[in-house]
Amino acid sequence: MKILHVTQPVEAGVAVVVLALARAQQRRGWDVGIACPPHGWLPEQARKAGIPVHTWHATRSPGPRTALELRSLREVMKKLTPDVVHLHSSKAGLARLVLRGRTPTIFQPHLWSFRVATGALSKACRLWEAAASRWTTTLLCVSDDELQAGRTAKVSARAEVVFNGIDTRSLTPSPKAHDVPTAVCVGRLAHQKGQDLLLEAWPHVLAKVPDAELLMVGDGPMAAQLQAGHHSGVRWHGHSDAVDAFYAEADVVVLPSRAEGMALVPLEAMACGRPVVAFDVEGVGQSIGDAGEVVPAGDVKALAQAIALRLADPELAAAEGKRGRQRAETLFDRDRMTDRIATLTATLVAEEGRR
Repeated sequence: MKILHVTQPVEAGVAVVVLALARAQQRRGWDVGIACPPHGWLPEQARKAGIPVHTWHATRSPGPRTALELRSLREVMKKLTPDVVHLHSSKAGLARLVLRGRTPTIFQPHLWSFRVATGALSKACRLWEAAASRWTTTLLCVSDDELQAGRTAKVSARAEVVFNGIDTRSLTPSPKAHDVPTAVCVGRLAHQKGQDLLLEAWPHVLAKVPDAELLMVGDGPMAAQLQAGHHSGVRWHGHSDAVDAFYAEADVVVLPSRAEGMALVPLEAMACGRPVVAFDVEGVGQSIGDAGEVVPAGDVKALAQAIALRLADPELAAAEGKRGRQRAETLFDRDRMTDRIATLTATLVAEEGRR
């Protein structure tokens, strides 16, 4: 079986999922390759794992060079002749324009483009995704919410929901090393991730828990803007691949995102035995369950209240953290994700062979 994963994001959550799938499929004896931009965490780690990386020069957003990017990707696919092409995120999803269903195609949005675009661009993204259904053999969503958002946008492709997965063997609960009430936020510093909303909520947290600290872990396009203001009790760290060390400092982990498919951060936090507080966006309720609290999207006062409650009540936080660990092991283990997707992929090839 020959499979090609295509992705423009080479960092953060999408890259983590792509590498996990490629490594698991490689262990099955499949011929696995990744087409992606040449620099970043993903191509580096893929090469270390012995997974061929095929250079695809692509920018994050559509633009004047998109036609050239698709032409170069078409040449890669023509040369490799994969049995299945697995497209990750919206930019790679444009490859359906050149594939046009001639090769079994899995499209995994990892968050719909129309959920982060605004105005006329959001409408155009909805129309594109609906039209591209004809060239999507299987739509792979990471949560029921993500699938419902697609159906609402008239995306009609055959679909499966497979939850994201994390490594529950390496991410495990560990005791906190200090007594300072600490909230932790891990993620790319970008508008979608909502760290500005968390900083807006933070003074309300300090009003209830004056000695609390907020640990912000990540880097991104909004880093300078967010760090420019004076925020009492906030500590900043850049990007880290050792997120478990930061979860170990937490009494509560916060996900203030404006939009998600199913974020990895809550799953990682739960694996580490920490409760999660988050806005009610796609995938959040389904992932967190009773291991924290989900508040109305954009309601900064409700977010602050939920954070402060767990910082002031260690017993509540510990009980939710324990339930979170059980959820992570039962529902969100990485092997469960990779096995399910491998089965779906093999089924596509078998169906193609019967035609």
